[in-house]
Amino acid sequence: MNEGRSPTPAAPRATSTDGRDTALTALIRIALAVLFLDELVVGFWNQVFPASFYNNFPTVTLTPPFSEHYARDFGGATLGLAVVLGIALVAPRAAFTIPAAAAFSTFAIPHFFFHLTHLHHATRGEKVFLTTANAVVALLGLLVIALTLVRDARRRRPPAT
Repeated sequence: MNEGRSPTPAAPRATSTDGRDTALTALIRIALAVLFLDELVVGFWNQVFPASFYNNFPTVTLTPPFSEHYARDFGGATLGLAVVLGIALVAPRAAFTIPAAAAFSTFAIPHFFFHLTHLHHATRGEKVFLTTANAVVALLGLLVIALTLVRDARRRRPPAT
């Protein structure tokens, strides 16, 4: 049936025979979903209702003064991160997940350290919340990169005989 034509190349292997790639992809998607929803909510709220975000988001008022310009700019940039995280969530290929997670981590890691060093006006509960929440999301960005690298390294290995 395929006379005179070159053979059709085999599709790349999507998962390992033991399902580990599928499990890693599921973990990558879960982490991306958390980061996407975080950025979508924070970005939308800050972009559309900057004064409400400033007055009601936990611990934001610890670093006054309010600036609508900065709030809306931050909201827009955060929505931009949500877009690339959403693309990576829908299509969790390394070409999307690694740049999306790296872009997020470029923001999240310095953000964590800023808050870690600016806790003097926070209550004990605010300190725990702020430090924990920022550490978790900063680590999730790095986790997405690591899981993607592990998953794709496994895909490149030839199957065991």
